[in-house]
Amino acid sequence: MVNKWSYNIQSLLYPGHCVLCGESCPGDRDLCDGCFTILPRNLHSCPRCALPLPERAANRPCGDCQKRPPPFDRCLAPLHYRHPVDYLLTRLKFHQKLANARLLGNLMAHWLRSVEPPELIIPVPLHPARLRERGYNQALELARPIGKRLGIAIDSRSCRRVVATAPQTGLSAKQRHTNLRNAFAVTGQLKARHVAILDDVITTGHTVEEMARTLRRAGVARIDVWACARAPRHGR
Repeated sequence: MVNKWSYNIQSLLYPGHCVLCGESCPGDRDLCDGCFTILPRNLHSCPRCALPLPERAANRPCGDCQKRPPPFDRCLAPLHYRHPVDYLLTRLKFHQKLANARLLGNLMAHWLRSVEPPELIIPVPLHPARLRERGYNQALELARPIGKRLGIAIDSRSCRRVVATAPQTGLSAKQRHTNLRNAFAVTGQLKARHVAILDDVITTGHTVEEMARTLRRAGVARIDVWACARAPRHGR
């Protein structure tokens, strides 16, 4: 109780600052009310892959999911990958702004609180060489506040990235698919029957699809995908 009072007093005396505009924002959200309201919500999307869709086409699988259902059961991505979300994720991923992981992870936990919880959250892993270069895995950093708030264990060891693939940025959709073939492996026995793959942003979806195939082969029965943001499809 004393710690809680101490935290509340510190929040009043030393409020945090919005990571977007710099205004004071009491509490631990790191985002003022004004900037929170402009976050681009992914309100109308494919119920299978979370691809943003026109309102008239929402709540029905997109054309690609009808023709070739993905190897996961469903994807939830509450935000569009556009300003200011793209800025926040880029700063997290490439500029060590780990406070953005706390902000976005807490927001995701709020939006995910009503869904059926998986047994494990499995962040998309980085290859060891990439992890040494960057120093942290942005997907794992996003997973930490989600797991804490929702009471779900995080497993960052059972699924490994065993191929040092080229960065996906700048590759065509076809090249991304080829680039990720056999990139993941499950080590040991994964006993969970229901897991959620967690990533920062989904563009073509090839990364989470390849990881889902690997988990299916390891015996996982239900696979959800949780991502902070979903990018629109801009051709092949």
